[in-house]
Amino acid sequence: MDIQSNEAAQKPTIAILTVQDKSRIFRGDRSNFADILKTGKELGAEIYVIAASDLKLTGSKVPGYRYNTEKKTWVRSLLPVPHVIYNRVPYRKMEMQPEVQQTIQACIRSNQVTLFNPAFFNKWSLFEWLSKSALTRKYIPATQQLSSSQELERLLRDHSVVYLKPVKGKAGRGIMRLERRMSKNKQPEFRLCVQENVTMEYKTHSSIDSLWQEIIERRGSKEYIMQQGITLTSYKNRVYDLRALIQKTSKGRWSVTGIGARVAGRLSITTHVPRGGSIDNPRKLLTHAFGQQQADIILKRTKQAALLLAKQIEKSSGSELGEMSMDLGVDTSGRIWFFEANSKPMKFDEPEIRQKSLKRIVGYSMYLSRKVKRG
Repeated sequence: MDIQSNEAAQKPTIAILTVQDKSRIFRGDRSNFADILKTGKELGAEIYVIAASDLKLTGSKVPGYRYNTEKKTWVRSLLPVPHVIYNRVPYRKMEMQPEVQQTIQACIRSNQVTLFNPAFFNKWSLFEWLSKSALTRKYIPATQQLSSSQELERLLRDHSVVYLKPVKGKAGRGIMRLERRMSKNKQPEFRLCVQENVTMEYKTHSSIDSLWQEIIERRGSKEYIMQQGITLTSYKNRVYDLRALIQKTSKGRWSVTGIGARVAGRLSITTHVPRGGSIDNPRKLLTHAFGQQQADIILKRTKQAALLLAKQIEKSSGSELGEMSMDLGVDTSGRIWFFEANSKPMKFDEPEIRQKSLKRIVGYSMYLSRKVKRG
């Protein structure tokens, strides 16, 4: 069937869900939304942006926003109720607002529309889900909820480096690094590293109790996990990890869209670009560490791991998922480790991955729209 030759009314209709904003019409990455709308036009889909407060499934029309490329402005108009909703509410707090949750839950219950990626991931839930399967368990570093100084001390006894991560963190915010080592007096001591934007703060504690007090103050009311530190491969004395984008295709199957590399900043405990990290070529970095042949094998294994992990996350979440990004590490022996997955991936800067990702978002949405229509 040639979708592009159909009349507009027959086009698959897809809405990008966000929330309204007083100063900027709506929240979210508007340049990303404009790119998705442009790709939709090229592939024969009707795509627009809608605020959760405007989405009503009872009528035939809803107010949405299209992009005028000539005037470079967003135009609000009445548009057909969507077949598919792509959730891009940009922040957890916004997504958890009662009226936004009401809209998302109404879409999930409805048999007229399909909503995919209904919520942000919770870090602790991810590790619980992935620990359920023997296929994915092997990729998981030792991970526990941060609940007591005794548990932390035990983990530091087993692993000389431990990372503390907020359960609802984003882009490396709030991550702490702990290191157990011996002082000059041959006594155990604990070094705490905290990243504030792109600068680092270090503090050494002589006891677990004083370390725990500082951790409690720093974490506040936020939930944290504690995780075994992995000795990652490095390039020019900077560690790096791999950032994979996994999406469903126009046939509804998971596929790795691409893998990039993120190299930690000179004074950074994470590889996130907002924290001073930089983008590089994964094959180049892995070849430097392992040689070309082994680098190709590791990249192939990374793709296989990413697919297994994505399938297990979707299965355990019980939700309709269409994409996720994933942080994966390669240690000095070539072993692959899972660190994080994000259900609302940021734009990949690598042009090839970016273009493919846009086509897959639209292709998968069109696939879902055909299922909705048949239903």
